[in-house]
Amino acid sequence: MQSTPGDAMPWESNILDDIVVVEAQQEIRIVASIPARYSLDCRDVQGDQREYHGRAVFLSPHAIALAAPVIGALGERVSATINHIGKLTGEITHELVGGFVMSVTASKHVRENLAARIEWFELHKNHDVSDRRCENRFVPRNPHSLLTLSDGATLRCFVIDFSSSGAGISAPQTPEIGEIIAIGNLGGRVVRHFAGGFAVKFITPQHQDDVERQITGYRTSKR
Repeated sequence: MQSTPGDAMPWESNILDDIVVVEAQQEIRIVASIPARYSLDCRDVQGDQREYHGRAVFLSPHAIALAAPVIGALGERVSATINHIGKLTGEITHELVGGFVMSVTASKHVRENLAARIEWFELHKNHDVSDRRCENRFVPRNPHSLLTLSDGATLRCFVIDFSSSGAGISAPQTPEIGEIIAIGNLGGRVVRHFAGGFAVKFITPQHQDDVERQITGYRTSKR
């Protein structure tokens, strides 16, 4: 079963047009946003190869589109681990607004297994509890936001999930624990670091229905 453009989330509509043109011969499949972690060949200022959180928003045995906080250069090697699918490697073939397309490097046998996993996920994704909610945490429909650091510097960031009291963030720069920052319009304090990101506790607890609008601009009243 192949999804249709009508299944795409609101923020994905522009990406969809680009992907259909770019990868028309590779039968890109639109899927429910799948949590992913990825790393690029490039190193940070400390010389470390960092891992980031993102989402696989389009998937086929030949290519993947990731919504991501950090976009590498064309041709750069990527290693991505996608929930339910596994670890894949390839290189960046196209840049997108808020993400990129990577090729999938695989043997014929591995590619056939990948196609089977994608088909399985497409058939069974609606039988599971929605990945929009994890206990009292939610995955934003639009994961992209703006991070404002304590020195006033701003940079793009990726909202992994959120609750009424805080959010999980992945960004090119990781603030120190205790630093006061802002995600979109909400102020908070960095309380924890984890692989690929950090946790923020809002200064003031928020109404659940208003958090997504405050941090990403997406209204959730019709959810």
